[in-house]
Amino acid sequence: MPAEPAPRLNPDNGSAPGPVHVAIIMDGNGRWAKARGLPRTAGHKRGADAVKRVVKCAGNLGISYLTLFGFSSENWQRPENEVRDLLGLLRFYLENDIAELHANGIRFNIIGDRSRLPPETVKLIEGAEARTAANTRMTLIIALSYGSRQEIVAAARSVAKDCAEGRLKPEDIDEARFGQGLFTAGIPDPDLLIRTSGEQRISNFLLWQLAYTELVFTDTLWPDFGNAELEAAIATYRSRDRRYGAVTA
Repeated sequence: MPAEPAPRLNPDNGSAPGPVHVAIIMDGNGRWAKARGLPRTAGHKRGADAVKRVVKCAGNLGISYLTLFGFSSENWQRPENEVRDLLGLLRFYLENDIAELHANGIRFNIIGDRSRLPPETVKLIEGAEARTAANTRMTLIIALSYGSRQEIVAAARSVAKDCAEGRLKPEDIDEARFGQGLFTAGIPDPDLLIRTSGEQRISNFLLWQLAYTELVFTDTLWPDFGNAELEAAIATYRSRDRRYGAVTA
């Protein structure tokens, strides 16, 4: 049964101040498996379970956008069998879980370089995006084959091409115009970034978009991350004073 629309975290009356957009670097699947004497694939499978928990929790909390760093452009350098297993998990998700997302009013979107993905995977992605395109309860964004430096370079090339071909004047280039060339065009920048497993790096993730994002790092490994950890990170976010470079009284 489709879920009822969740109350928003940022209503017009000013109570419950966000976040509207939460981004998560899902880290620690391999370490979770190693600590239990299991193959890395077991960690990735448990990590997929964590994705389902967090998506459900985020929807219930009224988060409008949830972006998960699923597979980086650098991850293509991992062992071939691990890459194959990760892509297999993605295909399983696309084939078996999109119906539930759709029933719950969640829009699905992939950002990243699709040219490196198998054609059958791209077809599944396009089908999932088309099926859920009209949903408005929450947008789930998976960064796949994604690297932020590459994204910024591609946006710069797009702007340069428009200038070279006379469609754009250099003096008309501003942040808004540049942002139109990013994978996240039309999506608000994240309010909160969470990284699991104790690592405190951004790792080539949303470099442009994270300019004023609050960062929360947790020691919890991604397969163990759930409702309590997400709510704790949001509580930390709400405790902070976001000034955007200004001075407040």
